[in-house]
Amino acid sequence: MMEKIEKWLLKVNWGEMMVQSWMIFLKLCIILIIFFIVKTIGKTVISRMFDQAAKNKRMTTNRVVTLQKLVLNLFSYILIFVFAGIIFELFGLDIKTLIAGAGILGLAIGFGAQGLVSDIVTGFFVLLEKQMDVGDFVTIGSVSGIVEEVGLRTTHVRAFDGTLFYMPNREISTVANHSRGNMQALVDIGIAYEESIDEALAVIRSACESVKEVNENIIEGPNVLGVQSFGSSEVVIRILAKTTNMEQWGVERELRKAIKEALDEAEIEIPYPHQVHIEKKVKVMA
Repeated sequence: MMEKIEKWLLKVNWGEMMVQSWMIFLKLCIILIIFFIVKTIGKTVISRMFDQAAKNKRMTTNRVVTLQKLVLNLFSYILIFVFAGIIFELFGLDIKTLIAGAGILGLAIGFGAQGLVSDIVTGFFVLLEKQMDVGDFVTIGSVSGIVEEVGLRTTHVRAFDGTLFYMPNREISTVANHSRGNMQALVDIGIAYEESIDEALAVIRSACESVKEVNENIIEGPNVLGVQSFGSSEVVIRILAKTTNMEQWGVERELRKAIKEALDEAEIEIPYPHQVHIEKKVKVMA
């Protein structure tokens, strides 16, 4: 066995092998350099194309960002596939033969890729029907947050606590898009049963009017609807306003602050839990 190895080592042309190895290494470096150059140029061209579309106002800003990210991902996938084929050819491997000769392995991969195909098909229709765009506030299943990316395979949603969810498109069955049109700010304020409801309504209306004068995000209202419900220790009054998209929470916070200050100034009590301690004295018979 050792003699065969020694004979083979003697027959090997080490000089030619070193030259071939260096040539392959140089070609590989050139291919990688060309890959990064083409990738950079392609991304720049795609970005400029969508920037021009945004300037011409052919599409909304969110739609432009959504399609731009999708096209960039698609361009990257195609570029990687093409250069992978070139590298296979560099090492003397025929990519067509490899794909054609996959056989049983290819069949197994095909069955395993059913989920991938479902992701792509669902993602295509999500984009086609404009169900959501980058920057939209959506609820998908139990996840609520801002859409950061809509791809052909996955959708990325950033929750308000900072968590980033990667959701396979095939799991998207229902999309609740909260960013299509104006939103509503809803505030419930409780007053004590002993207070005058008419007086409280007048104070709350005045506070809402003062907020409307300084807040440009309020489109309609705020409307003091009246008594909403009776709690265990409070009468609940509801206020409703229509706001610009994604500004409803800020309007609600400002309304609560203004109403609380107005009720305090008018000495109208907002009830809160009280604890009453009763001490019972026991008379001891002598």
